[in-house]
Amino acid sequence: MPRFKAGPGFLVTAAFIGPGTVVTASRAGAGYGTTLLWAVLFSVFATIVLQDMAARVGIAGRRSLAEAIRDSLANPVVRIAALGLIAFTILIGNAAFQTGNLLGASLGLSLLTGLPAGLLVLIVGSLAGALLMTGTYKIIQNALVFLVGLMSVVFFMVAILSAPSLGDLLSGFFVPRIPPDPQGLITVMALIGTTVVSYNLFLHTSATLERWPDADRTEESIRESRQDTLFSVVLGGLITAAVVVAATPLLGQGADAADAAAVASQLEPLLGRAAPIFFGIGLFAAGLTSAITAPLAAAYAAGGALGWGSDLKSGRIRLLWGFVLLTGMSFGIFLGASPYQIILLAQAGNGIFLPLALILLLIVVNKTGIMGKYKNSTLANVLGVFVVLVISGLSLVQLARVLGLSG
Repeated sequence: MPRFKAGPGFLVTAAFIGPGTVVTASRAGAGYGTTLLWAVLFSVFATIVLQDMAARVGIAGRRSLAEAIRDSLANPVVRIAALGLIAFTILIGNAAFQTGNLLGASLGLSLLTGLPAGLLVLIVGSLAGALLMTGTYKIIQNALVFLVGLMSVVFFMVAILSAPSLGDLLSGFFVPRIPPDPQGLITVMALIGTTVVSYNLFLHTSATLERWPDADRTEESIRESRQDTLFSVVLGGLITAAVVVAATPLLGQGADAADAAAVASQLEPLLGRAAPIFFGIGLFAAGLTSAITAPLAAAYAAGGALGWGSDLKSGRIRLLWGFVLLTGMSFGIFLGASPYQIILLAQAGNGIFLPLALILLLIVVNKTGIMGKYKNSTLANVLGVFVVLVISGLSLVQLARVLGLSG
């Protein structure tokens, strides 16, 4: 049996395990204990289904998702509108995500060093830029594998020390419940939205094309990609669940108790004086991984939409990820805003764009001219439509609540 090798799936995990996930999962644990672990499980299932489709577009379709969308839409007006929306939404949305990523990573570093936030944003942004400037997929992937491993160790250790009962864990994972209070559905949607991220579809497609460029071994490449996606996304889901569990000792104090410094201080009975160090390392790793992948995903998506390709050493691609990185650094340094408000804003934008991205993905993976014999099976379509309906349904219910049309 061939030895498993880390692949583009780790980029996906590194992208969705960012400060937004740490904050959202912490607040879920502090507000509802293990009750909402089922939402993490659903998110993992949905992400595996969708990212497998995206990966097949790269391997079998031999093009990025944005290029495949361009080739799938015959009407020129619809095509231009869809590609323009992709380029604009992901560039601007990822710039907002990037601000939250850099501020989140700097917040983690501040727990370790006490240095001012502006300086730490500059340091983290420069480190992310240096890795992206290499233009070498393998170097970026290896850095992210290390950081994801670091996050895993930190949050798993904290979760083990939190030690909820096995019955509570099983009930949380396998008994879907939405708390009746106004924040319950919002928290469920946030847990799903921080894992099922639209820009990861574009990131994964381009990354698989980089990782498996040989068109003569498509069958084997798809099999390796599925192993990589399954392992990486499950690992990411376990990290998210570990953060939820780690915050359960705060149950009863409310979700507002789950800001980074508060979580670290509240974990002192479990970890002693090492609590800020543990949580700071985990939050820094989460922020840095997403600070690398957000500009990368934006460059892949916008570059494909604009017909610029996806060569990481191309000046135009560097211009795209540079815009996202520098915008995030500028807002992080000069505004000094709370990362939580910016993260929520970016997640809201993702929630609006996500259903459209999923529908476009389903269109692409059913095009024989692009996918050949590797187009979606009936089962894959059923699972994909189910995921789209659930996510869209939750979004509509929440929109109705916001507009006062639902109780």
